[in-house]
Amino acid sequence: MRKKTFAAALVAAVALTLTACGSSDNSSSSPVAEVSAETGSEKAATVLDKPFEKPDLVLTDTQGKSYDLRKETKGQPTLIYFGYTNCPDVCPLTMNNIAVAKKQLPKAEQDKLRIVFVTTDPERDTSSELGKWLKGIDPAVVGLTGSFSTIQGGARQLGITINPSTKDKSGKVISEHGTQVVAFSPKTDAGYVLYGEDATVDDYTKDLPKLIKGQTP
Repeated sequence: MRKKTFAAALVAAVALTLTACGSSDNSSSSPVAEVSAETGSEKAATVLDKPFEKPDLVLTDTQGKSYDLRKETKGQPTLIYFGYTNCPDVCPLTMNNIAVAKKQLPKAEQDKLRIVFVTTDPERDTSSELGKWLKGIDPAVVGLTGSFSTIQGGARQLGITINPSTKDKSGKVISEHGTQVVAFSPKTDAGYVLYGEDATVDDYTKDLPKLIKGQTP
């Protein structure tokens, strides 16, 4: 099991990790992506010495209903990831890794785990689009959308930077977002573990049983 412990002073450095994903409005065009990852680290789990408080986020789920993050996930082991459905690489890879690992758990533990995907591209990621995308990964994942400013503020509370989507000269949509997955303890509701884009299915498979119990992986 790969593990590391970060002092709070280093968390800011993790927050600066951004992935720039680009996709053309024309689905036949080739996607472009630029990935910037933390260097010099081979660890999957980053155990924080000062856990994050769960963001006070109220957004809209895939059914078009209001979803209060704190209320709905209180006392539940929860993984949160900020990304978007048009991302050509990191976002689907991360979500699929978690979904595959989740399937290795006993049914009772699967039912306890809350996985939340918050879009960083709410203009295109409507409730309906999120629902369609997540259906192919894991229908149980909670997909959330809303105003960009609200989403950006919630991500910032977790040290995750996201920027508004832009277009380059060729018309490709570029979206920059932090690639961390934050795990929240069912005991304290605090975000005490971070995973970067290098986390594998094996990493999540090994760690999820402990995270579900609120233990340190």
